[in-house]
Amino acid sequence: MKIEEEIKQSAFKSEYHKAFINMLYTASWLELEQSNLFKPFGITLPQYNVLRILRGQHPKPATVSMLIERMLDKTSNASRIVDKLEVKELVTRKQCPNDRRTVDVLITDKGLALLKELDVLDDNNKTGIHNLTEEETIELNRILDKVRQ
Repeated sequence: MKIEEEIKQSAFKSEYHKAFINMLYTASWLELEQSNLFKPFGITLPQYNVLRILRGQHPKPATVSMLIERMLDKTSNASRIVDKLEVKELVTRKQCPNDRRTVDVLITDKGLALLKELDVLDDNNKTGIHNLTEEETIELNRILDKVRQ
């Protein structure tokens, strides 16, 4: 559906303004779709992001500051997210043996198993990205990278 229909607005200041509104709306839509996907598993999008970062580091530990650096949402409170994931037994936290001021965060087997389940759902892709051809996806990535330059 076109952005005009989605937000019931027929006119924009310019095509640049329309594209900006369209990106904001689409980002919000994607976030809602992902949230709905994760809800049955009892995790949030930021928690999923932290788990994916930790899986990428596995078996090496990560620090909270490294998680903050690599998170998609830079406003998320990584310490609180790790707390919640620890309660769910998806991560563990241990004091770093080399630096007592640092805490190592590791994904657990339970966390890895959860991500494996979510990977299957992600492969079924309900995000709309699979509506694009591979060429369109390459172009979308190029354009989004250019927007952030």
